[in-house]
Amino acid sequence: MPVRPGAESPSGLDGRPRGSSPGERDLLDEELPEPPRRRVKGRRRATRSGAPAPGNALRRAAYESGDEPGKGRGLPAAGRDLPAAIVVSIVLAGLVAGSLVFWREGFLLLVAAAIVVGVWEMTRAVAAGGAHPPLIPLAAGGVLMAGLAWYAGPDALSLGLLVTVLAAMLWRLGDGVSGFLKDAAASTLIAVYVPFLGGFAALLAYPEDGVARVVVTIAAVALTDTGGYVAGVFLGRHYMAPSISPKKSWEGFGGSALASALGSALLVYLMLGVAPWWGALFGIGITISAVLGDLAESMIKRDLGIKDMSNLLPGHGGLMDRLDSVLFALPTAFLLLSLLAPAS
Repeated sequence: MPVRPGAESPSGLDGRPRGSSPGERDLLDEELPEPPRRRVKGRRRATRSGAPAPGNALRRAAYESGDEPGKGRGLPAAGRDLPAAIVVSIVLAGLVAGSLVFWREGFLLLVAAAIVVGVWEMTRAVAAGGAHPPLIPLAAGGVLMAGLAWYAGPDALSLGLLVTVLAAMLWRLGDGVSGFLKDAAASTLIAVYVPFLGGFAALLAYPEDGVARVVVTIAAVALTDTGGYVAGVFLGRHYMAPSISPKKSWEGFGGSALASALGSALLVYLMLGVAPWWGALFGIGITISAVLGDLAESMIKRDLGIKDMSNLLPGHGGLMDRLDSVLFALPTAFLLLSLLAPAS
């Protein structure tokens, strides 16, 4: 039905409601902005990468393990470059082997450099949790501890730990008292976790048969990782700590212990002259400590809400992501070998 000029249009014929003036009609023709969306209380946003927010440890662990929807189960985690990882592993193994065979003091320099990098990664990582331990005294103390372990033995290493922690606390006092306890606790954790444990590598390598001691320790850790991976893939059903490391299973742990025990029984006998059953015991001890070290670092990363300590090593993440098992294995190896094969 036609509408007379100037008359109000019926509702629904020209798209405007009844009774609106021409000015109001023009305003209605303009596109109004969308109202802001209300954020549901307690709901966390996802990170830009698509990963769940740091607050949900279980979901975040599943995301990293490939169990999260949208990620292929059993496939390598996103961002892992397998060829680059292999090349980096070969280079690192070559540096360790070359320094041990051709220049023993070079191994000490390598240990000191690894400690400095590990301290840097840890101080950078704990900043995500609001702590700010001082980098300079911790790094300098780490180098000192490696040197003391090499030239003066385990007692000097313990003294170096005390000096490093005190120096870090005194340095931190210069920034005021606000947050001092948190930073002091983080400094102590880093000093014990990286340079103190890493200093046992120098203690292992210093004796005349130090090359053999380092080789059997690294081999036991490698066998632990390999045996655990193979057994976990084919037999893994019962998970050890799904909220910390969702891929670790008790079946994988059994495979780790078996591979390390068998390999260590042979290597320790051939390289150090220790009876095979004691070598098997050595391998099992390394397995336990290496798995605990892996779980400890995973727990730290879950608590901080990070996936890797850094992106320093292509295909691996950070150096600490490669040394987590080794750091816990070093003091265990030093203790067991001191009992089984005392240095002359």
